[in-house]
Parts: sequence; structure tokens; C-alpha cells
Amino acid sequence: MSTSFASRYGPWTLVTGASKGLGAEFCRQLAASGLNIVMVASHEDALLDESAAIERQYGVKTRPITLDLADDGSITRLGRLTADLDITLLVSNAAMSDVGPFLKATPEYLENQVRVNALACTLLARHYGALMAKQRRGGIILMSSGTAQHGTPYSANYAATKAFNLILAESLWYEFRPHKVDVLGVMAGATRTEGWLANHPKPNWRVPIMGVKPVVAAALRALGRRPRVSPGIMNHLGYAALSWKTRGRAVKSVGASMEKMFGPYA
Repeated sequence: MSTSFASRYGPWTLVTGASKGLGAEFCRQLAASGLNIVMVASHEDALLDESAAIERQYGVKTRPITLDLADDGSITRLGRLTADLDITLLVSNAAMSDVGPFLKATPEYLENQVRVNALACTLLARHYGALMAKQRRGGIILMSSGTAQHGTPYSANYAATKAFNLILAESLWYEFRPHKVDVLGVMAGATRTEGWLANHPKPNWRVPIMGVKPVVAAALRALGRRPRVSPGIMNHLGYAALSWKTRGRAVKSVGASMEKMFGPYA
């Protein structure tokens, strides 16, 4: 990224889910461009380790904040803890993404998943988007998924939250343009993260799996240029192929793939 990125979206960015996976990679690439980072995550030890490593390597300031986005009032608390900072870039990345039959998930888990994946995303965009609009500059990245385009058996609630995030991002892309605030929805496909590996995908099932570096790089390149991005040519082609099928056929195809990759669940 050029120095113009930092001048456009600096001096401070806020990244949720910042202690590992895509969130940690966003922090690293943004720090490399010279941005200071508010790093938000629920796992304190991993968060503090990642924060210290980024400060040592890139010479930027970080503010690690341990916070569970599923808690009532978490965004209000986060707003208070960052009120002294000029945050002009938000990366809403935190998500709960367990794979398995819908009926095996507890009601509590499903509620928390909606809170973290969708409600927190909405309230973050509202709070920090308003601050950016007043300054007439800034950017917001909302992490979505390829599952946002169609029903995804065995990730039903997750897919629903990611569809919510994608529509929110596209809508705000238009609404925030007069305020000079760029908004982007990122439809990440299968990405090699700790969360993805925790679902125990079968090693012999062939699916395009991306690393975190190219996904984040594609997202940062697309910010300010379009309302959504699908990192990875194979993911892009796969989503396009599904779009030509009827909804029923697309869901059946995705369900069969999920069973081969993670199941069987019957």
C-alpha cells in the first residue's frame, strides 16, 4: 500500500477479532502502511502478544482492548475506550463460525453468534461511521463470506449473519458516499485460519483455500473502489457458477460440498 492509503484512512484504525487469523493479518498489513491500531478481541493473552509483536515490528502504536462483542453494551463500552482517538478506518472482522447441524447448536450459541457477527457489526458501523461522516473521511470494511450468496447447510446461522453483513455493506456504500466514507463488503471464501481449521475440514476434499495475506491484500486494494470484493479468482468463479443455478440446486450443491468437506451429518 502507498503512503496515500495512510493519509486517507489514518491515523487510527480499529480491528475486531484482532488476535488471530484475518484480524491479525489486517493489523499487520495496516501497521505496515503506518496506521496505529486499536486491536479488539476476547482472548486477552493472544491479543497482548499480537499487539506487542506489531509494535516491535512496525513501530506503530496499538491499543489492545479485551472485549466480548456478545456482551450487552460492548459497543458502548468500546466507544468510551476509544473516545480520545481519531479512528477513521474500521475493520469489523470478529465472527463465530462453528460448522454443524443447526439443531445441535444451543439457543445461547445461536443468539451470541447473531450478536457478534451481525449486531456488533451494525452498531460498530453506526458509531464509527457517524464520527467519520463528521470528518468527511474514512473507511469501513465489513467481513462477509461466500456463504452470503445462498443458503449454506451446516452453517445456516453463520451464513445468514454474513448475508446480513453483505447487504449492510452494500447499502452503506451508497449512503456514506456523500460523507466521503468508503464502505466495502468482503466475501471471503475458505481461508486457512485457526477458526476454519477448528472445524476439522477433511484434507482430501479439494476446495480453493486461500491464505490470510492475499485475502487481506485484496480487501485493502478494493476499499474505495467498489461495494464488494470476492478475493481469489477461483472463489470468484465458483460464486459465479452457483449464481447460474436455481436457488434449490445451488443450496443442494453447497450442502453436498459441506458434507464432503466436514460431514457426514445425517
